[in-house]
Amino acid sequence: MKNTMTLLFLLCGTLIYGQQKLINNANALAEKVEAKTIEWRHDIHQNPELSNREFKTAEKIAEHLKSLGIEVKTGVAHTGVVGILKGGKPGPVVGLRADIDALPVTERVDIPYKSIVKSTYNGVETGVMHACGHDTHVAMLMGVAEVLSKMKKDLSGTVKFIFQPAEEGAPPSEEGGAKMMVKEGVLKSPDVDVVFGMHISSDTPVGEIEYKSGGMMAAADRFVIKVKGKQSHGSAPWNSVDPIVTSAQIINGLQTIVSRSSELTKEAAVITVGMIKGGVRNNIIPEEVEMIGTIRTLDIAMQDIIHERLRTVATKIAESMGAVAEVTLNKGTPVTYNNPQLTSKVAPWLTEVTGEGKTKIIKAVTGAEDFAYYANEVPSFFYFVGGCPLGEDPKKAAPHHTPDFRVDDAGMLTGMKAMLNLTIKYMNDPLK
Repeated sequence: MKNTMTLLFLLCGTLIYGQQKLINNANALAEKVEAKTIEWRHDIHQNPELSNREFKTAEKIAEHLKSLGIEVKTGVAHTGVVGILKGGKPGPVVGLRADIDALPVTERVDIPYKSIVKSTYNGVETGVMHACGHDTHVAMLMGVAEVLSKMKKDLSGTVKFIFQPAEEGAPPSEEGGAKMMVKEGVLKSPDVDVVFGMHISSDTPVGEIEYKSGGMMAAADRFVIKVKGKQSHGSAPWNSVDPIVTSAQIINGLQTIVSRSSELTKEAAVITVGMIKGGVRNNIIPEEVEMIGTIRTLDIAMQDIIHERLRTVATKIAESMGAVAEVTLNKGTPVTYNNPQLTSKVAPWLTEVTGEGKTKIIKAVTGAEDFAYYANEVPSFFYFVGGCPLGEDPKKAAPHHTPDFRVDDAGMLTGMKAMLNLTIKYMNDPLK
């Protein structure tokens, strides 16, 4: 027995030493490719493309993967690119995902690689900008692919690189994003065992990583409320059923759903009316008003309750004012869910990258991420990578999706090392 225990101890020590050697090699290679990764990011940032229109971005990715000897499939979910790297040893299939689309935002940040690209979105001319950091995600995963391709013979398993279009949502009347990638079989042939994804964060300091077990980001649902009244001259409102006043009352009523009908000690919830349309002239009370908004929830039961209450509040307030409200609710992106068993396994690996105190557990975020569709199929883990320059106040950082959004190139090395660490260690220690 004593000899057996000694043998097991030596074998375990050898495996740990071999794995750490791989990690050290990966980190060293990541540092060598960092400058190239920053160049890729700047080029992608200067040439942003909207959802389902990422043609040049996809071409750049595919050419890079092919140059590394990685098997490449293009045209997945319109413009998605998938690369498959088979390691020299048997093991699990690890999916690594990066989103590639930009936003209809005109950049105001004064940087050498500022976007001046123009396009049309929903019939409106607009600037195009990587205002959510997807340019860094693409560059980081391209860098990870280059590092892992150089370590191919030592990898215990297969890596599937998922460069996904339309995370911000497909254009009207089109499909797209992670949902379409899954539908078209991105997690099959070979079957993916686990998916890792990351997102740069403008208000997290460079060198830090943030995560949460369970529901990390919210479900995002869309609602449309059409309020139908009776048109009249603005000077004689008593002859009307005013849909504008009715809509104002409905908007106020919707806020009581969160404040009075939602168990907020359980999870957060948000109802926002983001668009309201009605009327054509200052002295005409219109016949109809349309409101469009979003619901954000982190709990399925709460989501159902809020949907039911929204219908009731809108229709009954309208009825009380002599109008009619038609409510359409569409479930969108699900909750982004970090598998608890997987999270407890991989979180310590991230601390090894950042050092103690720099890998932090956060509260849930009410923003949404279509990475959720992968997490609905296989155990997955999603985390934030710091992009706020050192020395700057994260609380003053411009939010994502705004013209002043900015993240520091220095954050990408941490992102690459984290993804490499997760991939290599998971291959050698997968979920049972």
